[in-house]
Amino acid sequence: MNLIFFGILFYIFIQLFLGFYISRFIKSEDDYLLGGRKLGYILATFSIFATWFGAESCIGTAGAAYESGLSGVTADPFGYGIVLLLVGFFIAIPLYKMKLTTIADFFRERYSPLAERIIAILMIPTSILWAAAQIRAFGLILSSSSNLTIELSIFISACIVITYTIFGGLLADAWTDLIQGMILIAGLSVLIIIMLFNGLHIESVISEISSEKFNLSSNNNFSFYSFLKTIEAWAIPICGSLIAQELLSRIFAARSHKVAKMSSIFAGTLYILIGLIPLTIGLIGFSIIPDLKEPEQILPLIAQKYLSPIMYVIFAGALLSAILSTVDSTLLASSALMSHNIIFNIFKITGDKRKVKVTRLNVFVAGVIAYLLATYAEGVYNLVKDASAFGSSGIFIVFIFGLTGKFGNGLSAISSVISGSIVWIFAHYFFQLDLSYLISLFVSLTVFIITGISEKWIYSFLVPIKRFINK
Repeated sequence: MNLIFFGILFYIFIQLFLGFYISRFIKSEDDYLLGGRKLGYILATFSIFATWFGAESCIGTAGAAYESGLSGVTADPFGYGIVLLLVGFFIAIPLYKMKLTTIADFFRERYSPLAERIIAILMIPTSILWAAAQIRAFGLILSSSSNLTIELSIFISACIVITYTIFGGLLADAWTDLIQGMILIAGLSVLIIIMLFNGLHIESVISEISSEKFNLSSNNNFSFYSFLKTIEAWAIPICGSLIAQELLSRIFAARSHKVAKMSSIFAGTLYILIGLIPLTIGLIGFSIIPDLKEPEQILPLIAQKYLSPIMYVIFAGALLSAILSTVDSTLLASSALMSHNIIFNIFKITGDKRKVKVTRLNVFVAGVIAYLLATYAEGVYNLVKDASAFGSSGIFIVFIFGLTGKFGNGLSAISSVISGSIVWIFAHYFFQLDLSYLISLFVSLTVFIITGISEKWIYSFLVPIKRFINK
């Protein structure tokens, strides 16, 4: 076990070294946040894949499949994989041609500066929640590979990833993503191959899996309500992640619109194919290691069972690759939104050096908050589901209207995102409704349409509101 633990530490050291070395080439805000807008096909594809394929795709998906079967893994790999394909086919080129730095810039250009800031504020918690999920998963790996407690492991993990992210920026992130993506694909592929050809009788294992595990819905009573619950399960990852800053920053960083489009499509296809591996391991894992207290430990425990110490070090490196490549992107995304769309405008900060310093400081603050969330969270998968749902219903509605037409302005955008966020918070946390996200989507859509229709009438009577909204 000591060999495994020190092997993991060595792998972390290599990743940190690469990040620090490449960070020397960061000269401007554009370099730090978008890698100088020069990512090619290979670099962009692996950066999108590695960024999107995080802890929830490995640890979370395997744990959810272990505990609930197919009904528990709607988001991964299918929902989030579809997001990458949708971005490639429909969104990448229009957004790329706008030469944006963050997705919040879109809302400033289409609606108003106030809409930009409010939406940026709502998007920041999403990125921090994603970062918390990665930090927690990092801690689970360290804990299962050593005698450290989960709490101490999460603390160590947070220190490592915060340090890595502060120095790296997207330029270092993209290059390390290339290495991390290859290691991740190799590690998961080797594990599933060894499992299948190491005395494991597939037919008997599958026969031992409860038939309920293969149901796509947790509710066997097919009704309109169960149909809505299925729609809810798909809507959260798709609507909630379609305009994630972590993803779209790679689109903005591509060297051409063709690279932006095709890289997202390639990454989406790769994401779904590789994502089937932890899903499969989670399904068959229950018959191999039953009644786990922590279902999210099934993947590293299966790896320990079937792999030699040296091979497990490589596999652990693959999991760490998934985490590191996502956590730096999420912290960087939250920092970009806070710095570029809020702080720089309010405090009139100019100069590339000052901008990079402020952005790095915001990475540290976001990392500390993510660590606290990771410590008290119930699990990786729940963290990611909340991250995808928080505040995203209104933002999704406003984005779709803004991208496809000219209906609605600043007031309708702001009203939609605020009402959707408030409704989701109350429906999800206070009333604990099963369809909280669909309800918030409906409210956001209704508010946007009603406000868009009556916006001119409102402005004609309340001129100060128009000035405030468009300020």
